Formats: sequence, C-alpha cells, structure tokens
Amino acid sequence: MTQELISANHAAALAATLAARANRTGRGFGSGVYPITPQTECIELLCNQEIEKGHVVRVESEHSAMAVCMGFSVGGARSFTASSSNGLAFMAENVFAAAFYRLPIVMMAVNRTLGPPWNIWVDHGDTLMLRDSGWIQLYCENNQEVADTTLAAFRLAEDRRVLLPIMVCQDAFILSHTMVLTEMPAQALVDEFLPPLDLPHRLADRPRVIGGLDLPHETEMHRLQAIGAMNNVFEVYREVQASFLQIFGRALPDPIVPYRMDDADVVLVSMGTTASTVRAAVDEARARGVRAGGLRVNMFRPFPEDLLRAALAGKKKVGVIDRDLCPGLGGILWAEVRGVTEPGALVQGYIAGIGGGDVRPAHVTRILNELVALERADKPRIVEVG
Repeated sequence: MTQELISANHAAALAATLAARANRTGRGFGSGVYPITPQTECIELLCNQEIEKGHVVRVESEHSAMAVCMGFSVGGARSFTASSSNGLAFMAENVFAAAFYRLPIVMMAVNRTLGPPWNIWVDHGDTLMLRDSGWIQLYCENNQEVADTTLAAFRLAEDRRVLLPIMVCQDAFILSHTMVLTEMPAQALVDEFLPPLDLPHRLADRPRVIGGLDLPHETEMHRLQAIGAMNNVFEVYREVQASFLQIFGRALPDPIVPYRMDDADVVLVSMGTTASTVRAAVDEARARGVRAGGLRVNMFRPFPEDLLRAALAGKKKVGVIDRDLCPGLGGILWAEVRGVTEPGALVQGYIAGIGGGDVRPAHVTRILNELVALERADKPRIVEVG
C-alpha cells in the first residue's frame, strides 16, 4: 500500500488502471472517454496511464463513450468510463443498453446538477434519473471510498451471479477535486483480488446474436433474469467485502451505514458526503440530550429495502435529506425510504444542497430540531442553504 495525496477523480482513475492491468492475462481493458466537468480530471489521468494490454479511446460524445465501452465489454475486455450531468443524459440510451446486454462495465459518475441553466456543482439528480436503468448504484462518502469502491465494483459486476454494470457515484468538487491522503494498493494485491474477466456471453469464435429482436415473452424472460441478478447483489457484495478486507486489510462500507442508531428516537437518512455532516449534527444533538441517529444509504440500487426496514424498526420520526428534486414528487430518496418505515411513523422529506449549495452542520441541526418538533409529516421542504 502507498499513500498518495490525490483527488477522488484521480483515485478513481488509478483504481481503474489497477483493475485494467489485473486483466492482462485475460482479454485486456478498453475504455471510451469524453470530457465533462467535473469528471474530466479522471479521464485525463486515465489517458496517461501505461496499460500493457488496453486501449483508451477518445471519442466525440458521451453516447459514443458508452458505445465503445460496450464494444470492448462484449468482446470480453474489462471496461471503465466516467461522466457527469448532461453527459449522463446524452449517454442514457446506451446506459440502458449496457445493462440489458448484461455487461459488467464500471462507470464513475461525478454527481453534478443537470442544466440548463448551467451549473457545475453537486446534485444527485443526474444519476438518480437513471435509477431504473438496471445499473447497480453506489454513493461514496470520501476519497478512500471512491478508490476502494471502484476496485470492488469490478469484482461485483463481473461475478457470474450478477453481470450488471455499476455506477460509482461521488459528489462534484466536494470529493472530485478535493485532495486527500488516499491508500492505493500494490498491483500484486489487486491481481489477487480481481481474477481475469471471463464473460460467458462474449463474442468469440462461435457466432452469437447480440441485440436481436425479442418477442414479448423473450423480453419478459430477460427482464426476469435481470431482476434475479439484482437480487443476488447483496449476497455477492458480502463476499466481495470479506475478500476485500482479507486482501487489503480495510473494510468496504455496508449497503447502509448506521450512526448512533441503537437508541435513537429521531433519525436522519442521507447519501454521499451529506452523511458526514449528519454525523456532526447528531453528535451535537446528543450533547443536548436529543437521542438522534444517522443512516447513510451507500447502495441505492438495488434498493436495500430489508436492511432499511430493520434499521428503522421502532423509529417514529425519520427525516430524509435529498440532494435532488423530482418535480411533482419531492426528494427521490425520501420517496423510496418512506415505503419501508413502520406504519404510523412520521417521515419528513428535506431537499438541501440542490445546485451545489453547501450543506453545513447548522443546516442539518435546523432540520433535526424541526423534525423533533413536528407532529405530522408535511410535503417535502426545500432547505435554503445558500
């Protein structure tokens, strides 16, 4: 292991490079890349890496970037790309196609506000618009998680019980451009962790049909297979966690990450970097005698329904902080979490930091204090953070 002072963008690129080299005895590595702020640093570094059996292809659009990844992947190569915001929107057709083809592509998605009007700061709406695309979605809290999760994503995606693509999501600028000491493993350890990819349906000497016309019943069967693969993710992820800990000596986060939840009366649920701010507000509330707790959703797809239901059992007041907005509904995380709380629980949605406003401990404390005083849930509220 070596410690490097790097941004989360660079952490993802270096992790992808290590994964690429680990497949040198397999069918190598391929990537299609196109720049968009704030993920450009990632692919710039990736383009400058020496990968002895791999190609990074610079293309003219995000749609083509995913198409190139799909081509490499269907040929049996390990594949990675990165995008953000409107780039993800332009890529959307092929995002769905990659999942329907059951291709284990890993993509680093730097969460950024969709435009217009144009905004380059953090908002989870870009990846959450793709929540039904068939991709596994993991939301990181810090730079080390970005590096570790990128490596783990290849192992999870390529498992034959899964064979689904994965988005490794990180908050724009808060992580993507922030330099933090990050442990990067030696290539020999990554080789031990990541076996060469052997894609069972890759194009080879025997002819295969890829993307032909399905009749209704055939499409139904393909979707059922995808559901089965998603249902396998939790078990396979536990195995990946165990292997990661054994080889690298560091734990991967669970699908949900509780904080001071055991005796909590009031709980705040969040994703990404907001969770660290929630912990600070929980500690401050505890010092005042308020039995508060925090719950971070690390794996949003597949949705950890059973784990959330168990964690929120007996909790009568739950606040959900979204960094996204679905007009006409409210926060997307809130909309899903409210379905797993106990009957009669007060579940209030809060929308904070859309468009990149700083969500600070004082803002979360204000949310927490309001939640404690609430007698009934209301429509999701936008919290002005400036």
